[in-house]
Amino acid sequence: MFHRRVNRPARRHRTARGDGVHVTLEALIALRNEAHGVIPAAHRPVGSVLAGQHLSRFRGRGMDYQESRIYQAGDDIRNMDWRVTARAGRPHVKLYQEERERPVVVLVDFSPTLFFATRGVFKSVVAARAAAFLAWAAVGNGDRIGALLVNGGHRELQPTGGDQGALRLIRALVEVADPDKGLSREMQPDGFNEALRRLRRVARPGSLIFILSDFYGLDEASVMLLGQLRRHSEVAACQILDVLERVPPPPGQYPVTDGKQRGILDTRDREARRAYEEVLAAHQGELETALRAQAIPLVSLDTAADTVTELRRFLQVRGRRRRRGRAA
Repeated sequence: MFHRRVNRPARRHRTARGDGVHVTLEALIALRNEAHGVIPAAHRPVGSVLAGQHLSRFRGRGMDYQESRIYQAGDDIRNMDWRVTARAGRPHVKLYQEERERPVVVLVDFSPTLFFATRGVFKSVVAARAAAFLAWAAVGNGDRIGALLVNGGHRELQPTGGDQGALRLIRALVEVADPDKGLSREMQPDGFNEALRRLRRVARPGSLIFILSDFYGLDEASVMLLGQLRRHSEVAACQILDVLERVPPPPGQYPVTDGKQRGILDTRDREARRAYEEVLAAHQGELETALRAQAIPLVSLDTAADTVTELRRFLQVRGRRRRRGRAA
């Protein structure tokens, strides 16, 4: 897949959000206000996306009674269920569903293909903004935020709560999203899959995981790894794309560069355009099929669109669907 850096984004995106190529600490911190109320606190449904105060899968002392079972050696006698004991003639204890915060973990892919755009802002900027927005939304709902940042190497941030957790991630994003550093690193053949393997160390069972990438590293092994994550955690995929990765540009010759070498993209030939479209369609089809097989929701974040608006809409729609599913 072609992944060249071209002209800088249009001037209209540079005012409040930087130059569209670099990520600033101030811009990511400012997203705190926009992340407020992604899901209103008064209507937080248990278990919904970024809802906060989630019921854990662990049973123990807590607020909500779950069931009673036969007493076993070592059980806390304070949990004796005397009514069931009297009725069954055998000692029973009560089990409770324990309320816990849920860790939110973002895997942010800063591979060389992310340092690219033909309009709007670089895909790397979209990834950083989305990750910061999710961080603020998570800590605002009382959850911890962790991350795995990929850019040649892997930087792991264990889930941490409060402003400290969000700010720690934001500082790391500013550093890793630097295009000069990003484009100087070579594309790792198995980098995406290695990130998924490492993600299992950062994201404990019961976590909410967001994967931010263009998914050009996806292969058969990725599908298996995604399935392993999905069995123990809730996973959502955020695909970051430029318009040029959806449709080929109008017929013409376009200078392109990867920061080291220069070339010409020639789209005047009809067969070349058709081949271009087929590659795009094949990649998109493979991604959607893989995610659908694992019941992983997908949202597309366009470099020319407002990242926060698109992500907020996705979270709200996802939350409503989950509520309807539980009500049914």
